[in-house]
Amino acid sequence: MDKLSIANIITNIANKKTFHAVASDYSFTIKIDSYVPYACAAIHNGHQFRKELWSNCFHTAYERWYEEDPETKTMVQSHPIVIAGCDSRFEYDLNRPPEEAVFTTAWGKALWKAPLTNEAKTQSLNKHANFYKVVHALIETLEKSFGFCTVYDMHSYNWERWDREVPTWNLGTTNLDNERFGNAIEMWRKSLAGIKLPNNIAQTAKINDTFFGNGYFLKYITKHFKNTLVLATEIAKVYCSESNQIIYPEVVSAVETQLKTRIKEHANYIYKARY
Repeated sequence: MDKLSIANIITNIANKKTFHAVASDYSFTIKIDSYVPYACAAIHNGHQFRKELWSNCFHTAYERWYEEDPETKTMVQSHPIVIAGCDSRFEYDLNRPPEEAVFTTAWGKALWKAPLTNEAKTQSLNKHANFYKVVHALIETLEKSFGFCTVYDMHSYNWERWDREVPTWNLGTTNLDNERFGNAIEMWRKSLAGIKLPNNIAQTAKINDTFFGNGYFLKYITKHFKNTLVLATEIAKVYCSESNQIIYPEVVSAVETQLKTRIKEHANYIYKARY
């Protein structure tokens, strides 16, 4: 993996080069093994938190981890195109618009002991802006190359804090053209429902049951690219202990192994269907 500037990453994409890179500020990674009509994203995978922010933050490392989406990059790592965040959403949230990306409160609790300086905010927002420059270049190249693109926007959520039964998988679709893509969405839901998990973990997949697809990543791509379908895909954190901060590798591996074929099959079907 190379360390590359944003300009170099964008140039590589424009020239359709294959490469593995980390952004020069270590804010995200991108790998392109081949150019195909789909991409995977894990924008909340990161846990990095700038050291100069540590002493000013009320939230512990565990509290931050609890609201992040650990292992979501691992679940899609085998696919040809993967872009993933390295930084914690507590520094800046890639799934929020720039004006909301740097929190003052997080999940009902004040985040900072003292207000962030303008310099600190700017540093974080520059990372947010650079990420979207690369996302824009990537989707633009894929749309031009193939005419259509599907993005699998992978997230996880804390299921134990709900006071009702919630699905293993949730698709958020309220900001999509459901008349155009309804069949493709339902096919993806059915595919997720067919995943087999170890340890007798129950498997269900629903649409707009816990989250509704209101993230900025989906909205940004959908606004700027008319022939790209973004599937905001949430897995309940059945692959870890939310309270003990323990990852269950056998569950992560089972998800990764099955998504290896299911994402590819789904993306190829959509591409051939010429949505």
